[in-house]
Amino acid sequence: MSDDRKTADRIARSAARKQKARDNPGPSPLRGIGVFGVIGWSVAVPTVAGAFLGLWLDAAYPQEFRWTIALILGGVVLGAALAWAWIEKEKGE
Repeated sequence: MSDDRKTADRIARSAARKQKARDNPGPSPLRGIGVFGVIGWSVAVPTVAGAFLGLWLDAAYPQEFRWTIALILGGVVLGAALAWAWIEKEKGE
């Protein structure tokens, strides 16, 4: 009877270990690559959008300053803020 109890305990521990592994998979190399991708896109998209909007504004409404440069810098700042917020959100999880 004690062998049956030991076998049941071993199976229970194994099942608990597998359930814990399913619930908390841990860090993954692919997740890290995905994080770099999200951060890169959250900086690149506002920067490129700012460049295109700036080129259009320079052609449509010429000023003494260049809209393109101002909006590229604004896109970089906005993208950095978005990336920072995303990283802080991921830290909390």
